[in-house]
Amino acid sequence: MIVTIDGPAGAGKSSVSLKLAEALGYFFLDTGAMYRCVTLACLRAKIDLSDPQATLAIAKTCEIELSKGSVKLNQDDVTREIRNPTVAKSIKPIAENPHIRELMVQAQRNICQNRDCVTEGRDQGTVAFPDAQCKIFLTASPQERARRRYQQLLDSNIDADYDEILNLQNQRDENDSNRETGPLRAASDAIFVSTDGMSEEQVLAKLTQIVRSRIEQVAR
Repeated sequence: MIVTIDGPAGAGKSSVSLKLAEALGYFFLDTGAMYRCVTLACLRAKIDLSDPQATLAIAKTCEIELSKGSVKLNQDDVTREIRNPTVAKSIKPIAENPHIRELMVQAQRNICQNRDCVTEGRDQGTVAFPDAQCKIFLTASPQERARRRYQQLLDSNIDADYDEILNLQNQRDENDSNRETGPLRAASDAIFVSTDGMSEEQVLAKLTQIVRSRIEQVAR
């Protein structure tokens, strides 16, 4: 079974999706990390991020390896580096490049082929896996999402500014929702889960309940 978890930036998708995958014994696919890897590769190459052909050429050279707790780009561990605010500020033209998105979506489908997966991102239930048997749209208020991201960066010993995070997040929400390719939106058959006021443990319990219920329905 493929479980898609979509939602805006800072909703806590990555951490809870990973724990959900572990609870279910499924593979975890962090699609945001894939776009961050391409962005980092372009920054390292010092190319013009507004040049779609140049960024696509870099994307085609990216060998991305996702495993529990780590992300590798061309065999280099970039788990921490891709979470740097500089990458977040630069990701827009990469995420909006339709050819890069096609490349990443195909890679995502290849990764999840013939295996049980929890896949997390912005367009997993609508574009990448429209036939997924369990779709969840995870969200929270903008202020709560920014607070969580701020704390996450501090916990990782990365300097952060709450107001800057909130402003960047609001800009990204608008960009993600209005872009032509792979816009952020909930699938018509997705289950909405708002996490305001919920601990990660409570969110995990809620998602696990939803997925196990869906597994039982499919098995009937």
